[in-house]
Amino acid sequence: MFDTLTSSFKSAVDKIRFYDDIKSLKKALTELRKSLLKADVHYKVVKELIGVVEMETKAKGIGKENFLKALQQELTKILTANGNQGFVFASKPPTVVLMTGLQGSGKTTTTGKLAYFLKEHKKKKVMVVGADLQRLAAVEQLRQIASQVGVTIVADENSDSKKIVEEALNRAEKELYDVVLIDTAGRLAIDDELMRELEELKKIAKPDEIFYVADSMTGVDAIRTASTFNDKIGTTGVVLSKYDGDSKGGVALGIAKLVGVPLRFIGLGEKMPDLEQFIPDRVVSRLMGAGDLESLAEKTANIIDEKKAKSLTKKIKKGKFNFNDFLEQIESMKKLGSMKSIMGMIPGMGSMAKQIGDMDLDNSKEIKMIKALISSMTPKERENPDLLNNSRKRRLAKGAGLSQMQVNRILKQFKNASKMAKQLSGKKGLKQMQDLMRQMQGGKFH
Repeated sequence: MFDTLTSSFKSAVDKIRFYDDIKSLKKALTELRKSLLKADVHYKVVKELIGVVEMETKAKGIGKENFLKALQQELTKILTANGNQGFVFASKPPTVVLMTGLQGSGKTTTTGKLAYFLKEHKKKKVMVVGADLQRLAAVEQLRQIASQVGVTIVADENSDSKKIVEEALNRAEKELYDVVLIDTAGRLAIDDELMRELEELKKIAKPDEIFYVADSMTGVDAIRTASTFNDKIGTTGVVLSKYDGDSKGGVALGIAKLVGVPLRFIGLGEKMPDLEQFIPDRVVSRLMGAGDLESLAEKTANIIDEKKAKSLTKKIKKGKFNFNDFLEQIESMKKLGSMKSIMGMIPGMGSMAKQIGDMDLDNSKEIKMIKALISSMTPKERENPDLLNNSRKRRLAKGAGLSQMQVNRILKQFKNASKMAKQLSGKKGLKQMQDLMRQMQGGKFH
């Protein structure tokens, strides 16, 4: 995410690389202004941001470091609208959240993603409520998502939204649910009927949070609609959806600055794990090309079992990593979200994230071939790849629908990867890894 903004900052910084004088600063600011406007940042935000960065850089002394520091501080200030971050739980459960937005903004999918986040990362008992009876497919879509994520759904196409919400809240209280997410109706545009319905649901639900789901692809329009929703029903947070499709990223700055409602989450892909908490200083760190190891550590800690990780490390050190371990790691990786998002969190790897795009661990041709090969193996062969002689390989090729050349290539790659992992697990390997990280850090601005 933020690919265009990140490259904009780098381009502006390059303008003051050699000459720390007023002329080079003016060049950098001009470059930054053009790039921000190109990245869909609202012109009012651009004007104020440029003014503050110029004033602060001159006050501290013109130079690359001071320019970067001023830019980083102002970006963090803009994105920390009202200081509220992530998901805030009510003092007495359940925490009730009204999910609002226009049709096509990704509201129902975002409701599912948030349910997944709360269940998997926060270990909460979650209920979703299908109160969007305007769009015929909305309730069925939410049913499918609830089944996929593994959370309870309360919905009835033949009832009305107010009764459904009342029933859901009574059940949530009796059955001790931690969070209730209510998927409300949307329209193609803001109208009085929609606002009346939302006001009625707001009175019944008495929500702790009202999230507005803004479609990042609509650019400046997203700011306008977020502002209207806030004025009319009082939103407490914004979730930016479809952020993977809008690599410009400027809409985030516009919403934070002009609407004054905190950005709480960002949707970065189509799958359920592709939702991230919006924590301003971490987002700015990624904007500046410095990654976000803190968020990556939190993500992996919630997904990866510590005991299993220790057991796997022992296996790797002994060179005993097998195909069952490989499949388990693939499943864990899928829970972390898109590969593009993960790469963006690693310092110096932001540019590579753009090249990788949305690598899909389910639909990648290579992963499909490996899974087909493993599925054709006996339990003993999975545990001990050394058993695979030529006759076994021929059998596997036939069972997996692969050529023997493809089987040999996959097995060779697996063996080489296992050897490399074993080397990197020792003290010498740790130093190699640190050296590699240092080289990657060379891609950072400072």
